[in-house]
Amino acid sequence: MIAIIDYNAGNITSVKNALDRLGYESILTNRYNEIMSADKVIFPGVGNASSAIKYLIDKGLDKIIKSLVQPTLGICLGLQLLCQHSEEGDVECLGIFNTDVKLFPPNDIVPHMGWNNISELSSPLFHGINENDSFYFIHSYFAGVCKHTIAQCNYISPFSAAICRDNFYATQFHPEKSGDVGDKILKNFLEL
Repeated sequence: MIAIIDYNAGNITSVKNALDRLGYESILTNRYNEIMSADKVIFPGVGNASSAIKYLIDKGLDKIIKSLVQPTLGICLGLQLLCQHSEEGDVECLGIFNTDVKLFPPNDIVPHMGWNNISELSSPLFHGINENDSFYFIHSYFAGVCKHTIAQCNYISPFSAAICRDNFYATQFHPEKSGDVGDKILKNFLEL
């Protein structure tokens, strides 16, 4: 079973719909037993980091996420919340990835929205994906390139398009909105 963490953030249903389309059984949940017993966990989201982290803490989901040992995939806001700190609301996040989340410089076009290519791929998550394949992004905040970076994107400057540490994987782009290449990322994650 695949657990999709439901924490009052947007885009969760589109991830479930993508998994349904691919033929994988999943549940939307914020229940301890369902999350901990899942074979894989997906932590998606669109929204504000400070309100999302407050919700996670209020519901005890922060402790659950930090304790996960099964493969876990953060998407968009999920990636950002797995980092140390976010400038969005000046909040401490979950600290899985030792990097901070920053706002794109205000003198440039923000948010970064639409299709952009990724490069420097270095993970089984990208099996069958080519350098410079394009994925769908929509975000105003980003995690810089760091030791956990497994794919980069360049918008204004290079940033982490995907990060991995131990059993935690995360993408800044939306695989569920990225057509065939996004489906391939989801399948690769679910077959880890």
